[in-house]
Amino acid sequence: MVSGPPKETIRWICFPRCVTLILLCVALTTLFGCGTKSPSPAQINSIAQDLAAAAQSAAGGHAEISIRPEMGRFGNRKPSLVADDIFIALPDAKNLSAVEQVIEQAAARHHLKRTSAPAGRNIIRFDYSLNGRRTHSIEIAVASAEQNSGRPRLAIIIDDIGSDKSAAETLLRLPYPLTLSVLPAQVHSTEIADEAYRCGDQVMLHLPMEFEGNKAKAEPVELRVGMSPAQVQSLLQEMLSEVPHVVGVNNHEGSLATAQPQLMAALMSDLRQRGLFFIDSRTTANTVAFSTAEKAGVPAASRKVFLDDVETRAAILHQLDLAALDAAQHGSAIAIGHPHPATIAALKEDLPRLNSRVQLVFASSLVH
Repeated sequence: MVSGPPKETIRWICFPRCVTLILLCVALTTLFGCGTKSPSPAQINSIAQDLAAAAQSAAGGHAEISIRPEMGRFGNRKPSLVADDIFIALPDAKNLSAVEQVIEQAAARHHLKRTSAPAGRNIIRFDYSLNGRRTHSIEIAVASAEQNSGRPRLAIIIDDIGSDKSAAETLLRLPYPLTLSVLPAQVHSTEIADEAYRCGDQVMLHLPMEFEGNKAKAEPVELRVGMSPAQVQSLLQEMLSEVPHVVGVNNHEGSLATAQPQLMAALMSDLRQRGLFFIDSRTTANTVAFSTAEKAGVPAASRKVFLDDVETRAAILHQLDLAALDAAQHGSAIAIGHPHPATIAALKEDLPRLNSRVQLVFASSLVH
């Protein structure tokens, strides 16, 4: 019989190995949150549904609530779920404290930890985390007395945001609600979207779409005629991972794409699932985007006025007057401009006067 080492030797051999394993476990626990696994997308969504249901109950059924997945990219991986963003619109402040209280109670049932988030204009924001990871962002908007006054409403969307950080910062300093529509794949897309969210302004995705005559200008980030629903879904998910805090979408170019019923049906189906609204920029008279959104049950609206087809101060001021007049005639209107120096200068000059004629609102206020 072959004899092994004495028991004392075995114990001394095992001891350092055991110590090493213990130290390794402690290190892993420190790094990865007590060894608990990250919540799954299904778990995050299930909790979001519970939080939303609690809020709706406390609001007496009078709240407008939507849940939107916030996508992100980690390293070179494919875009994946970061958190569920829950948007709650209340008609007044009567049930605000009750809504906050029941959300907190529902969060406690799921062992969520509340953290602060940037406050917006007439908006309450806070986040929840689970096992050290942010899983839910809550935004509660309460309609002001002015919003309930019946005044004509005007939303101003600024397109093509993402490449000029200085222009975006100037727009964000304006003390009026502006909706920034951010292009994906720009050098400052993510940074500007984050900053707009912190400032309380609204973020849209400015979705690049194929336009007439650009067959020779195929771009990697563009919705193109002939794409399958799966390709549309994948492309949209890619873009949303680059532009966080998106609440809606409008088209960049797209005179060819927005005239194609099948492509628009695929897009609207995906927007409905994500809880996003759509604004038709109306870059062609042949567009079917708005009507397709309505059929798909996607909250939608259409642009009425372009502010800066002519990039001069006088022309842009005239277009702002036209937008206010259109809002007065129809109750509401949407105007679209771009971060040109002349446009920014005209807005800085004219928004105080414009705000005395109409109520300036975010684009989300005008979709139906």
